Amino acid sequence: MVRGVSRPRSLRASRTPTPRRSPGRNAAARLRVLFLINEAEPLVKVGGLADVGGSLPAALREMGLDVRLALPLHPTLRPLIKGERPSAALGIPGTSGPQTASIYTSRLGRVPLWLIDGPPLGEADRIYHTRPEEDAGKLVFASIAALRYAIHSGWVPQVVHAHDWHTAAALYWMRLNASSAGSTLSASAGVLTIHNLPYLGQNAGAALREYGLPPPGEPDGPAIGLGMPYAHVPEWARDALLALGIASAERIVAVSPSYAREILTPEYGSGLHGLLQSRAEALDGILNGLDVRLWDPARDSRLAARFDASRIDRRARNTAALRVSFGLDGHGERPLAGIVSRLDRQKGLDYALPALEGWLAGGGQLVVLAAGDAELQRAYVELGERHPGQVGVRIGYDPELAARIYGGAHLLVMPSRYEPCGLSQMIAMRYGCLPLVRSTGGLKDTVRDAEWPGGTGFVFDAATPEALAQALVRAMSLFALPRRWRALQLRAMKMEFGCCALRRQVPHHRLCPF
Repeated sequence: MVRGVSRPRSLRASRTPTPRRSPGRNAAARLRVLFLINEAEPLVKVGGLADVGGSLPAALREMGLDVRLALPLHPTLRPLIKGERPSAALGIPGTSGPQTASIYTSRLGRVPLWLIDGPPLGEADRIYHTRPEEDAGKLVFASIAALRYAIHSGWVPQVVHAHDWHTAAALYWMRLNASSAGSTLSASAGVLTIHNLPYLGQNAGAALREYGLPPPGEPDGPAIGLGMPYAHVPEWARDALLALGIASAERIVAVSPSYAREILTPEYGSGLHGLLQSRAEALDGILNGLDVRLWDPARDSRLAARFDASRIDRRARNTAALRVSFGLDGHGERPLAGIVSRLDRQKGLDYALPALEGWLAGGGQLVVLAAGDAELQRAYVELGERHPGQVGVRIGYDPELAARIYGGAHLLVMPSRYEPCGLSQMIAMRYGCLPLVRSTGGLKDTVRDAEWPGGTGFVFDAATPEALAQALVRAMSLFALPRRWRALQLRAMKMEFGCCALRRQVPHHRLCPF
């Protein structure tokens, strides 16, 4: 047991309350789920994957499932095991000789946690490198080690739930070893959640061969003939971990219903649309959700003023404080738009620049908290320099400042070219900040346009400056009508994206892929 992991200061200070287990459950009958992911907040966070890793296992456990969370021991987690002894040390066969996997056990809230260590992880100096092949060795090792520890411990999962390319090798291992070393898992089902399809984990052939998982079509690998599981994997993707996971899984989940449909097309399928079409009957779209106890404007101490739908007038204090922190002119009647994002082409923040110039020309204000592409960073810094007192830009990511933007801005701009799900628009709505989004993926599934019945934001179709500019004009016009704007805010704040929404999306019989 890693005492430092189960109750470190960072976890005691976590704002996520420990969920209570559903009453009246027979523990022996609870569905056993091994949850494999590369990030989990608050332990390790690079992107939105960590929000899922930190919250979904607890939510599933609250719904009555017996969930165990497995994470690679990243460099940032090493202080947590200092002076601790592993719960188990297992040999992982490799072509270069066996390697020892050390498993440290603890809990994240009430969720049992396995931290996976071993030589490939000990040699890593960062969570992600630039090229996926640089991380493939440690991730394939960690995926196999988690499965072998499940067998070793006697806790055999009925479902192995892998997330993105980082853990997809676990499902490939299960498929190839179902009748040999992994026979204990032969009755287990593999589920793969696709959070962001273009990140395929390519060029992982060397790592796969090292751990006895030759790619399909190779002499010792699985056959690729007609009717075989890997027949539809394109030749160029046979060493891409996500492609192998898609072909190996019993069930595949995209993180929103619209994204599940989009990835079946050449435009959004990243070259795997044929493979995904061949697995269409196994593919579902289940919308991501929020930890509504963490994201609660009535309890969020990061805000200048806490509020809820019955005290929404208090929100104006957050707007005033946000303007001060970004050095903006303090005009309460001017609409304030916010951006909290990565700066890259996917997010549409390149074509957004000319549209935002129109927003500013019309009297709007803008705050930006973002980082990413160096050229886009310079462009947004220059935008702020051209509009002092009207635009504030911070390069980087600051979770406290992000919360203050959600709680104080009037509008959140999300013009993504594609968006598998998106959490920012859900947070924004809960905090009374109306999302302005492109109609794609999870944005399309979560935001209803102000002109529709039950509207909660602003939606536009084409990924062009002109379409975004028109949506911004509509938002500014509605902002000039305070009663209509307030009605829109209140509807948005009442949207349900927590566990209750998950229960409605996924009836109990669909939680189990058997």
